[in-house]
Amino acid sequence: MPALKFVCTLALALLLIPSPSLAAEKSKPNILLIMADDVGSDAIGCYGGQSYPTPHIDALAKGGLKFNQAYSMPVCHPSRVCLMTGRYPFRFGKAGSKWGDFPDAAEGICIGDRMKQAGYATAVAGKWQLCFMKNDLDHPRRIGFDQWCLFGWHEGGRYHDPLIYQNGKPLENTQGKYGPDIYTQFLIDFMKESHKEGKPFFAYYPMALCHDVTDDLKGKHVAYAHDGHWLTFAEMMISMDDMIGRLVTALDEMGVRDNTLILFTTDNGTPAASYLYLNDQGKMVRPKVVSVRNNKIVPGGKGKLDDTGTRVPLIANWPGHIKAGQEVNTMVDLTDYLPTVAEVAGLKSDGVPRDGVSFAEVLSGDPGKDRRDWIFIEHRGKRCVRALHWKLYDDGRFYDLKQDPLEKSPLKTDALNGKAKRNYAALQKTLSEMQGPLK
Repeated sequence: MPALKFVCTLALALLLIPSPSLAAEKSKPNILLIMADDVGSDAIGCYGGQSYPTPHIDALAKGGLKFNQAYSMPVCHPSRVCLMTGRYPFRFGKAGSKWGDFPDAAEGICIGDRMKQAGYATAVAGKWQLCFMKNDLDHPRRIGFDQWCLFGWHEGGRYHDPLIYQNGKPLENTQGKYGPDIYTQFLIDFMKESHKEGKPFFAYYPMALCHDVTDDLKGKHVAYAHDGHWLTFAEMMISMDDMIGRLVTALDEMGVRDNTLILFTTDNGTPAASYLYLNDQGKMVRPKVVSVRNNKIVPGGKGKLDDTGTRVPLIANWPGHIKAGQEVNTMVDLTDYLPTVAEVAGLKSDGVPRDGVSFAEVLSGDPGKDRRDWIFIEHRGKRCVRALHWKLYDDGRFYDLKQDPLEKSPLKTDALNGKAKRNYAALQKTLSEMQGPLK
Protein backbone atom coordinates (compact mmCIF):
# COMPACT_ATOMS: atom_id res chain seq x y z
CA MET A 1 0.00 0.00 0.00
CA PRO A 2 2.75 2.55 0.81
CA ALA A 3 4.28 1.90 -2.62
CA LEU A 4 0.90 2.36 -4.32
CA LYS A 5 0.28 5.57 -2.35
CA PHE A 6 3.70 6.91 -3.45
CA VAL A 7 2.97 6.14 -7.11
CA CYS A 8 -0.43 7.87 -6.95
CA THR A 9 1.07 10.92 -5.24
CA LEU A 10 3.86 11.12 -7.84
CA ALA A 11 1.37 10.82 -10.70
CA LEU A 12 -0.76 13.62 -9.27
CA ALA A 13 2.30 15.84 -8.84
CA LEU A 14 3.33 15.27 -12.44
CA LEU A 15 -0.15 16.21 -13.62
CA LEU A 16 0.07 19.50 -11.75
CA ILE A 17 3.38 20.47 -13.38
CA PRO A 18 2.66 22.54 -16.51
CA SER A 19 4.04 21.11 -19.73
CA PRO A 20 7.09 22.90 -21.17
CA SER A 21 5.06 24.01 -24.21
CA LEU A 22 2.27 25.48 -22.06
CA ALA A 23 4.75 27.27 -19.82
CA ALA A 24 6.49 28.66 -22.89
CA GLU A 25 3.19 29.91 -24.32
CA LYS A 26 2.36 31.73 -21.10
CA SER A 27 5.77 33.43 -21.09
CA LYS A 28 5.38 34.78 -24.62
CA PRO A 29 4.28 38.41 -24.86
CA ASN A 30 1.04 39.33 -26.55
CA ILE A 31 1.46 41.59 -29.58
CA LEU A 32 -0.96 44.26 -30.78
CA LEU A 33 0.12 45.71 -34.14
CA ILE A 34 -1.87 48.77 -35.25
CA MET A 35 -1.51 50.35 -38.69
CA ALA A 36 -3.64 53.45 -39.25
CA ASP A 37 -4.60 54.47 -42.79
CA ASP A 38 -3.47 57.69 -44.51
CA VAL A 39 -1.79 59.31 -41.49
CA GLY A 40 1.71 60.72 -41.82
CA SER A 41 3.92 61.51 -38.85
CA ASP A 42 3.06 65.20 -39.36
CA ALA A 43 -0.46 64.49 -38.07
CA ILE A 44 0.58 62.97 -34.71
CA GLY A 45 0.99 65.16 -31.65
CA CYS A 46 4.14 63.51 -30.27
CA TYR A 47 5.81 64.08 -33.67
CA GLY A 48 5.15 67.80 -33.53
CA GLY A 49 1.66 67.70 -35.05
CA GLN A 50 -0.56 70.55 -33.88
CA SER A 51 -3.73 70.11 -35.95
CA TYR A 52 -5.31 67.05 -34.35
CA PRO A 53 -5.50 65.86 -30.74
CA THR A 54 -3.96 62.39 -30.36
CA PRO A 55 -3.73 61.91 -26.57
CA HIS A 56 -3.83 58.09 -26.55
CA ILE A 57 -1.12 57.75 -29.20
CA ASP A 58 0.97 60.41 -27.46
CA ALA A 59 0.63 58.50 -24.18
CA LEU A 60 2.02 55.36 -25.84
CA ALA A 61 5.03 57.37 -27.01
CA LYS A 62 5.53 58.99 -23.60
CA GLY A 63 5.49 55.57 -21.96
CA GLY A 64 7.58 53.86 -24.62
CA LEU A 65 9.86 54.27 -27.62
CA LYS A 66 9.40 56.67 -30.55
CA PHE A 67 11.15 56.03 -33.86
CA ASN A 68 11.98 59.21 -35.78
CA GLN A 69 13.07 57.48 -38.99
CA ALA A 70 10.24 55.08 -39.88
CA TYR A 71 9.11 54.79 -43.49
CA SER A 72 6.40 53.24 -45.65
CA MET A 73 5.57 53.00 -49.32
CA PRO A 74 3.74 56.09 -50.68
CA VAL A 75 0.36 54.31 -50.89
CA CYS A 76 -1.53 51.60 -49.06
CA HIS A 77 -1.43 48.38 -51.10
CA PRO A 78 2.36 48.03 -51.47
CA SER A 79 2.77 48.99 -47.82
CA ARG A 80 0.51 46.10 -46.82
CA VAL A 81 2.43 43.64 -48.99
CA CYS A 82 5.64 44.77 -47.28
CA LEU A 83 4.24 44.30 -43.79
CA MET A 84 2.58 40.96 -44.51
CA THR A 85 5.54 39.34 -46.30
CA GLY A 86 8.70 41.12 -45.13
CA ARG A 87 9.53 41.69 -48.81
CA TYR A 88 9.30 44.58 -51.22
CA PRO A 89 6.41 44.15 -53.69
CA PHE A 90 8.64 43.96 -56.77
CA ARG A 91 10.08 40.69 -55.42
CA PHE A 92 6.82 39.02 -56.46
CA GLY A 93 6.73 40.50 -59.96
CA LYS A 94 3.36 41.77 -61.15
CA ALA A 95 1.58 39.75 -58.45
CA GLY A 96 3.13 41.97 -55.78
CA SER A 97 1.94 45.26 -57.25
CA LYS A 98 -1.57 44.44 -58.47
CA TRP A 99 -4.09 46.26 -56.29
CA GLY A 100 -6.76 44.12 -54.70
CA ASP A 101 -4.59 41.03 -55.08
CA PHE A 102 -1.95 39.13 -53.19
CA PRO A 103 0.87 36.90 -54.49
CA ASP A 104 0.16 33.18 -54.16
CA ALA A 105 3.89 32.66 -53.60
CA ALA A 106 3.62 34.45 -50.26
CA GLU A 107 1.06 32.08 -48.75
CA GLY A 108 2.54 30.16 -45.86
CA ILE A 109 5.37 32.64 -45.15
CA CYS A 110 3.41 35.71 -43.98
CA ILE A 111 3.37 37.46 -40.63
CA GLY A 112 0.29 35.54 -39.47
CA ASP A 113 1.87 32.23 -40.48
CA ARG A 114 4.97 33.00 -38.45
CA MET A 115 2.98 33.93 -35.36
CA LYS A 116 0.97 30.73 -35.56
CA GLN A 117 4.25 28.81 -35.77
CA ALA A 118 5.18 30.50 -32.49
CA GLY A 119 1.99 29.21 -30.84
CA TYR A 120 -0.05 32.40 -31.01
CA ALA A 121 -3.77 32.86 -31.56
CA THR A 122 -4.02 35.25 -34.50
CA ALA A 123 -6.65 37.74 -35.66
CA VAL A 124 -6.96 40.68 -38.03
CA ALA A 125 -9.66 43.34 -38.23
CA GLY A 126 -10.22 46.39 -40.40
CA LYS A 127 -8.91 46.95 -43.91
CA TRP A 128 -7.81 43.97 -45.98
CA GLN A 129 -7.43 45.14 -49.60
CA LEU A 130 -5.39 42.03 -50.45
CA CYS A 131 -8.21 40.32 -52.36
CA PHE A 132 -11.86 40.61 -53.32
CA MET A 133 -13.28 39.08 -50.17
CA LYS A 134 -16.53 38.03 -51.85
CA ASN A 135 -14.51 35.84 -54.23
CA ASP A 136 -12.08 34.46 -51.65
CA LEU A 137 -13.78 34.25 -48.27
CA ASP A 138 -11.03 32.11 -46.71
CA HIS A 139 -8.05 34.18 -47.81
CA PRO A 140 -7.03 35.50 -44.36
CA ARG A 141 -6.91 31.95 -43.01
CA ARG A 142 -4.55 30.87 -45.78
CA ILE A 143 -2.02 33.46 -44.70
CA GLY A 144 -2.12 32.75 -41.01
CA PHE A 145 -5.15 34.30 -39.33
CA ASP A 146 -7.47 32.24 -37.15
CA GLN A 147 -10.13 34.94 -37.03
CA TRP A 148 -10.90 38.04 -39.06
CA CYS A 149 -13.36 40.91 -39.38
CA LEU A 150 -12.58 42.84 -42.56
CA PHE A 151 -13.84 44.92 -45.43
CA GLY A 152 -12.38 43.99 -48.80
CA TRP A 153 -11.11 45.99 -51.74
CA HIS A 154 -13.73 48.57 -52.82
CA GLU A 155 -16.62 46.14 -52.34
CA GLY A 156 -18.78 48.33 -50.13
CA GLY A 157 -18.78 50.83 -47.31
CA ARG A 158 -16.17 50.70 -44.59
CA TYR A 159 -17.74 53.22 -42.20
CA HIS A 160 -21.54 53.46 -42.17
CA ASP A 161 -23.63 50.44 -43.20
CA PRO A 162 -20.29 48.69 -43.73
CA LEU A 163 -19.90 45.56 -45.82
CA ILE A 164 -17.81 43.36 -43.52
CA TYR A 165 -16.68 39.76 -43.89
CA GLN A 166 -16.23 37.97 -40.58
CA ASN A 167 -14.61 34.54 -40.41
CA GLY A 168 -15.64 33.54 -43.91
CA LYS A 169 -19.08 35.08 -44.35
CA PRO A 170 -20.73 38.50 -44.62
CA LEU A 171 -21.54 40.02 -41.24
CA GLU A 172 -25.25 40.65 -40.76
CA ASN A 173 -27.01 43.54 -39.03
CA THR A 174 -24.48 46.26 -39.81
CA GLN A 175 -27.11 48.80 -40.88
CA GLY A 176 -26.71 52.07 -39.03
CA LYS A 177 -23.50 50.91 -37.38
CA TYR A 178 -20.07 52.50 -37.53
CA GLY A 179 -17.43 50.19 -39.01
CA PRO A 180 -14.52 51.17 -36.72
CA ASP A 181 -16.66 50.32 -33.68
CA ILE A 182 -17.18 46.83 -35.09
CA TYR A 183 -13.50 46.24 -35.97
CA THR A 184 -12.29 47.49 -32.57
CA GLN A 185 -14.77 45.47 -30.54
CA PHE A 186 -13.96 42.36 -32.56
CA LEU A 187 -10.30 42.62 -31.59
CA ILE A 188 -11.14 43.33 -27.95
CA ASP A 189 -13.30 40.21 -27.85
CA PHE A 190 -10.54 38.19 -29.54
CA MET A 191 -7.92 39.35 -27.04
CA LYS A 192 -10.17 38.53 -24.10
CA GLU A 193 -11.00 35.10 -25.51
CA SER A 194 -7.35 34.25 -26.17
CA HIS A 195 -6.31 35.40 -22.71
CA LYS A 196 -9.07 33.33 -21.11
CA GLU A 197 -7.82 30.27 -23.03
CA GLY A 198 -4.25 30.89 -21.86
CA LYS A 199 -2.84 31.54 -25.34
CA PRO A 200 -0.64 34.47 -26.33
CA PHE A 201 -2.31 36.56 -29.01
CA PHE A 202 -1.22 38.43 -32.11
CA ALA A 203 -3.83 41.04 -32.95
CA TYR A 204 -3.28 42.96 -36.18
CA TYR A 205 -5.39 46.09 -36.71
CA PRO A 206 -5.06 47.67 -40.18
CA MET A 207 -7.51 50.46 -39.44
CA ALA A 208 -10.09 51.95 -41.80
CA LEU A 209 -9.36 55.34 -40.25
CA CYS A 210 -8.34 57.86 -41.51
CA HIS A 211 -8.91 56.98 -45.18
CA ASP A 212 -11.67 59.00 -46.81
CA VAL A 213 -15.08 57.50 -47.42
CA THR A 214 -14.94 56.76 -51.19
CA ASP A 215 -17.06 53.58 -51.40
CA ASP A 216 -19.49 54.79 -48.74
CA LEU A 217 -20.47 57.62 -51.09
CA LYS A 218 -21.09 55.57 -54.22
CA GLY A 219 -24.65 55.77 -55.48
CA LYS A 220 -26.21 57.36 -52.42
CA HIS A 221 -26.49 60.53 -50.45
CA VAL A 222 -25.18 60.58 -46.93
CA ALA A 223 -27.70 59.09 -44.54
CA TYR A 224 -25.91 58.96 -41.21
CA ALA A 225 -23.49 61.86 -41.09
CA HIS A 226 -24.20 65.24 -39.54
CA ASP A 227 -25.44 68.02 -41.84
CA GLY A 228 -25.18 65.76 -44.87
CA HIS A 229 -21.40 65.40 -44.48
CA TRP A 230 -19.18 62.51 -43.55
CA LEU A 231 -16.47 62.86 -40.96
CA THR A 232 -13.78 65.36 -41.87
CA PHE A 233 -10.15 64.25 -41.74
CA ALA A 234 -9.80 66.00 -38.38
CA GLU A 235 -12.83 64.16 -36.98
CA MET A 236 -11.49 60.85 -38.27
CA MET A 237 -8.20 61.54 -36.50
CA ILE A 238 -10.10 61.96 -33.23
CA SER A 239 -12.01 58.73 -33.87
CA MET A 240 -8.79 56.87 -34.70
CA ASP A 241 -7.14 57.94 -31.47
CA ASP A 242 -10.28 57.00 -29.54
CA MET A 243 -10.25 53.46 -31.00
CA ILE A 244 -6.64 53.03 -29.92
CA GLY A 245 -7.54 54.24 -26.45
CA ARG A 246 -10.30 51.62 -26.25
CA LEU A 247 -7.85 48.85 -27.11
CA VAL A 248 -5.33 50.00 -24.50
CA THR A 249 -8.07 50.27 -21.88
CA ALA A 250 -9.17 46.71 -22.68
CA LEU A 251 -5.61 45.45 -22.15
CA ASP A 252 -5.46 47.28 -18.81
CA GLU A 253 -8.77 45.79 -17.70
CA MET A 254 -7.58 42.31 -18.70
CA GLY A 255 -4.45 42.78 -16.60
CA VAL A 256 -2.11 42.00 -19.51
CA ARG A 257 -0.66 45.43 -20.34
CA ASP A 258 2.76 44.56 -18.93
CA ASN A 259 2.88 41.45 -21.10
CA THR A 260 1.73 43.10 -24.33
CA LEU A 261 3.92 44.78 -26.93
CA ILE A 262 1.97 47.50 -28.77
CA LEU A 263 3.32 48.72 -32.09
CA PHE A 264 1.65 51.69 -33.78
CA THR A 265 2.44 52.82 -37.32
CA THR A 266 0.68 53.90 -40.53
CA ASP A 267 0.65 52.84 -44.17
CA ASN A 268 1.69 56.09 -45.89
CA GLY A 269 1.65 59.86 -45.59
CA THR A 270 -1.33 62.11 -45.00
CA PRO A 271 -3.48 62.64 -48.11
CA ALA A 272 -3.64 65.95 -49.95
CA ALA A 273 -7.45 65.85 -49.81
CA SER A 274 -10.25 63.73 -48.36
CA TYR A 275 -13.68 62.97 -49.85
CA LEU A 276 -16.36 64.43 -47.64
CA TYR A 277 -19.79 64.59 -49.29
CA LEU A 278 -21.86 64.57 -52.49
CA ASN A 279 -22.97 67.95 -53.78
CA ASP A 280 -26.38 68.63 -55.34
CA GLN A 281 -25.09 67.36 -58.68
CA GLY A 282 -24.07 64.06 -57.13
CA LYS A 283 -20.34 64.79 -57.43
CA MET A 284 -17.89 63.94 -54.67
CA VAL A 285 -16.47 66.99 -52.91
CA ARG A 286 -12.91 66.55 -51.67
CA PRO A 287 -11.55 69.33 -49.41
CA LYS A 288 -7.79 69.72 -49.01
CA VAL A 289 -6.02 68.28 -45.98
CA VAL A 290 -3.35 70.55 -44.54
CA SER A 291 -1.64 69.93 -41.21
CA VAL A 292 0.50 72.11 -38.97
CA ARG A 293 3.65 70.58 -37.58
CA ASN A 294 6.10 72.48 -35.38
CA ASN A 295 4.39 75.72 -36.44
CA LYS A 296 4.86 74.97 -40.14
CA ILE A 297 2.14 74.14 -42.67
CA VAL A 298 2.53 70.64 -44.14
CA PRO A 299 0.36 69.73 -47.15
CA GLY A 300 -0.61 66.08 -47.44
CA GLY A 301 1.81 64.04 -49.53
CA LYS A 302 0.26 60.59 -49.96
CA GLY A 303 1.48 59.12 -53.25
CA LYS A 304 4.77 61.04 -53.24
CA LEU A 305 8.17 59.43 -52.68
CA ASP A 306 9.39 62.25 -50.45
CA ASP A 307 8.93 62.48 -46.68
CA THR A 308 5.38 63.85 -46.92
CA GLY A 309 4.31 60.59 -48.56
CA THR A 310 6.52 58.04 -46.81
CA ARG A 311 7.65 59.20 -43.36
CA VAL A 312 5.35 57.61 -40.83
CA PRO A 313 5.11 57.25 -37.06
CA LEU A 314 6.35 54.17 -35.27
CA ILE A 315 5.75 53.86 -31.54
CA ALA A 316 6.59 50.81 -29.43
CA ASN A 317 5.11 50.47 -25.95
CA TRP A 318 5.70 47.56 -23.58
CA PRO A 319 5.64 48.47 -19.86
CA GLY A 320 8.47 46.95 -17.90
CA HIS A 321 10.35 45.97 -21.04
CA ILE A 322 10.72 49.19 -23.04
CA LYS A 323 12.03 52.18 -21.13
CA ALA A 324 9.63 55.13 -21.18
CA GLY A 325 10.32 58.39 -23.00
CA GLN A 326 12.91 57.14 -25.49
CA GLU A 327 13.54 58.34 -29.05
CA VAL A 328 15.78 56.72 -31.66
CA ASN A 329 16.88 57.57 -35.19
CA THR A 330 17.17 53.93 -36.22
CA MET A 331 15.84 53.46 -39.76
CA VAL A 332 12.84 51.14 -40.13
CA ASP A 333 10.53 50.30 -43.01
CA LEU A 334 7.46 48.09 -43.23
CA THR A 335 9.36 44.98 -44.31
CA ASP A 336 10.97 44.95 -40.85
CA TYR A 337 7.82 44.16 -38.85
CA LEU A 338 7.56 40.47 -39.73
CA PRO A 339 11.09 39.54 -38.60
CA THR A 340 10.69 41.77 -35.55
CA VAL A 341 7.51 40.21 -34.16
CA ALA A 342 8.84 36.75 -35.02
CA GLU A 343 11.96 37.41 -32.93
CA VAL A 344 9.93 38.88 -30.06
CA ALA A 345 7.80 35.71 -30.17
CA GLY A 346 10.95 33.60 -29.74
CA LEU A 347 11.23 32.22 -33.26
CA LYS A 348 14.48 31.38 -34.98
CA SER A 349 14.96 32.15 -38.65
CA ASP A 350 12.84 29.99 -40.93
CA GLY A 351 15.38 30.29 -43.74
CA VAL A 352 12.97 32.21 -45.98
CA PRO A 353 14.78 35.13 -47.66
CA ARG A 354 13.26 38.50 -46.79
CA ASP A 355 14.18 42.16 -47.22
CA GLY A 356 13.15 43.04 -43.68
CA VAL A 357 15.55 43.24 -40.76
CA SER A 358 14.37 42.77 -37.18
CA PHE A 359 14.46 45.80 -34.89
CA ALA A 360 13.76 43.70 -31.78
CA GLU A 361 17.18 44.60 -30.40
CA VAL A 362 16.22 48.28 -30.53
CA LEU A 363 13.18 47.54 -28.37
CA SER A 364 15.47 46.04 -25.77
CA GLY A 365 17.68 49.12 -25.63
CA ASP A 366 20.30 48.48 -28.33
CA PRO A 367 20.26 51.38 -30.82
CA GLY A 368 20.97 48.97 -33.66
CA LYS A 369 23.28 51.36 -35.53
CA ASP A 370 24.51 48.66 -37.89
CA ARG A 371 21.09 47.10 -38.38
CA ARG A 372 19.98 48.87 -41.56
CA ASP A 373 21.79 51.55 -43.60
CA TRP A 374 19.00 52.39 -46.06
CA ILE A 375 15.34 51.95 -46.91
CA PHE A 376 13.75 51.39 -50.33
CA ILE A 377 10.68 53.13 -51.77
CA GLU A 378 8.79 52.55 -55.03
CA HIS A 379 5.57 53.77 -56.62
CA ARG A 380 4.23 53.76 -60.20
CA GLY A 381 7.54 52.89 -61.77
CA LYS A 382 9.58 55.36 -59.70
CA ARG A 383 12.15 54.10 -57.20
CA CYS A 384 14.58 55.47 -54.68
CA VAL A 385 16.84 54.42 -51.84
CA ARG A 386 17.39 56.55 -48.79
CA ALA A 387 20.10 56.59 -46.17
CA LEU A 388 19.71 58.68 -43.02
CA HIS A 389 20.82 61.92 -44.69
CA TRP A 390 21.10 61.01 -48.39
CA LYS A 391 18.62 59.95 -51.06
CA LEU A 392 19.03 58.68 -54.61
CA TYR A 393 16.25 58.31 -57.20
CA ASP A 394 16.43 56.00 -60.19
CA ASP A 395 16.30 59.04 -62.51
CA GLY A 396 19.65 60.17 -61.08
CA ARG A 397 18.48 62.84 -58.62
CA PHE A 398 20.64 62.81 -55.50
CA TYR A 399 19.87 64.85 -52.38
CA ASP A 400 21.63 65.86 -49.19
CA LEU A 401 18.60 65.63 -46.91
CA LYS A 402 20.32 67.30 -44.01
CA GLN A 403 20.73 70.47 -46.04
CA ASP A 404 17.70 70.00 -48.33
CA PRO A 405 14.96 68.03 -46.51
CA LEU A 406 12.28 69.19 -48.96
CA GLU A 407 14.28 67.86 -51.92
CA LYS A 408 14.28 71.12 -53.87
CA SER A 409 17.81 71.14 -55.28
CA PRO A 410 19.46 67.87 -56.37
CA LEU A 411 23.24 67.78 -56.11
CA LYS A 412 25.39 67.81 -59.22
CA THR A 413 26.67 64.25 -59.18
CA ASP A 414 29.67 65.00 -61.40
CA ALA A 415 31.04 67.37 -58.79
CA LEU A 416 30.72 65.30 -55.63
CA ASN A 417 33.52 64.71 -53.16
CA GLY A 418 34.12 63.28 -49.71
CA LYS A 419 31.09 61.96 -47.81
CA ALA A 420 28.64 62.90 -50.57
CA LYS A 421 30.62 60.95 -53.16
CA ARG A 422 30.88 57.88 -50.94
CA ASN A 423 27.16 57.87 -50.14
CA TYR A 424 26.25 58.39 -53.78
CA ALA A 425 28.33 55.36 -54.79
CA ALA A 426 26.86 53.22 -51.99
CA LEU A 427 23.27 54.13 -52.86
CA GLN A 428 23.92 53.57 -56.57
CA LYS A 429 25.08 50.06 -55.78
CA THR A 430 22.08 49.38 -53.53
CA LEU A 431 19.59 50.70 -56.07
CA SER A 432 21.12 48.58 -58.84
CA GLU A 433 20.65 45.49 -56.66
CA MET A 434 16.93 46.11 -56.15
CA GLN A 435 15.97 43.73 -58.96
CA GLY A 436 14.15 40.40 -59.22
CA PRO A 437 13.15 37.86 -56.57
CA LEU A 438 15.15 37.21 -53.41
CA LYS A 439 17.34 34.12 -53.45
